Amino acid sequence: MDIARPDQARKRRRRRIRYSVAGLPVLALITIGLSRLQPAAPLVENAWPDTVKRGEMLRQVRGNGTLVPEEILWIPTLTAGRVENILVLPGAAVKADSVLVELSNPEVEQAAFDAEWQRKAAEAELANLRVQLDTARLNLQAAVASAEANYSSAKLEFEVNEELAKAGLVPALTLKQSKAKAEELAKLLEIERERLRISADAARAQLAVQEAKVEQLRAQVQLRRRQVEALKIRAGIDGVLQKLGDAAATTTLQVGQQLAAGATVARVANPAKLKAEIKIAETQAKDITFDQKAYVDTRNGVIPGHVIRIDPSAQNGTRTVDVALDGPLPKGAVPDLSVDGTVELERLEDVMYVGRPVQSQSESTISLFKVVDGGKEAVRVPVKLGRTSVSTIEVIEGLQVGDRVILTDMSMYEAYARVRLK
Repeated sequence: MDIARPDQARKRRRRRIRYSVAGLPVLALITIGLSRLQPAAPLVENAWPDTVKRGEMLRQVRGNGTLVPEEILWIPTLTAGRVENILVLPGAAVKADSVLVELSNPEVEQAAFDAEWQRKAAEAELANLRVQLDTARLNLQAAVASAEANYSSAKLEFEVNEELAKAGLVPALTLKQSKAKAEELAKLLEIERERLRISADAARAQLAVQEAKVEQLRAQVQLRRRQVEALKIRAGIDGVLQKLGDAAATTTLQVGQQLAAGATVARVANPAKLKAEIKIAETQAKDITFDQKAYVDTRNGVIPGHVIRIDPSAQNGTRTVDVALDGPLPKGAVPDLSVDGTVELERLEDVMYVGRPVQSQSESTISLFKVVDGGKEAVRVPVKLGRTSVSTIEVIEGLQVGDRVILTDMSMYEAYARVRLK
């Protein structure tokens, strides 16, 4: 039979109470320890670190662009015309007097023909006017000579009568008549001489009017001839024919096509004289000045150059910088070739710098991960940055020479103050 032992139950209950009381401090310590544990640092793979250095830092800006000819000539039509013949195709080398396209315009040719005959008629009128004026001048000279003879005869008669009157051989009335006749003929002589003098001025005026008309028609003839000659579209400069037709047209010029006056016929460029047009971000172009050194990478060679023009306005977030090429062109350097351009801004002496982190900006403060614990971990530190270059940036505060920081994009780890490195 079972024997009841109430003392054993009390002992077990007392042991449980003692164990519970003893475990409470341990449980509290474990809870406090767990609350103080930090979350596990994430693991970062393929981190790209760089070491902070001190010394000379070369500031540069870089952009993409193209090679363009320094000498480009767009050739327009002077008059409307129909394309009769295309003598040269794009890509061919041309001389300044090479005929590229022949146009036809019957109205222009007829106008030149009419102007030529009008000039000839005016020149004939001028020659006829000269003959008429010469004849009139001779007639006036003959009238002057006749008046001089009449005056001389009357004067001589008056002198004779005057001598005879002194001797009482001629009446006084006869003397007065001879004197009056001589004076009248003297006045007629003066009038004829004045007519001869005035006729010379009148002749010069008439000739000047007709000569001006002839010169005007000669100028019209030259203009018409130039218009006829302009129907032969010439290159204008030595170079390469790049395009036939308007710049915006998708198709080339065709025989039979009708062109309006002033329409673009062709584009000729000199491929031996090229420059680079580089697109620089407007935030980086503010420090670019004229004559700064530059380098143009054609992917088949690097050409030294210097800045010759800076676009005063920005378009689509960039400014265009023209770079004159100071070195020989490598093979394959042709107009419209895509290139990379680098402009040297300045050389900073004795500055602390590091490789440029992703999304870093000049004169800003950002957070960077500094490598610690022998390269096993990286901690976030605030860093004040200064002036920037293409691949480097000046460090003002937050780092020391020899520190290593991660340059790759760490935006996904913004919530962490520490990361592990693999």
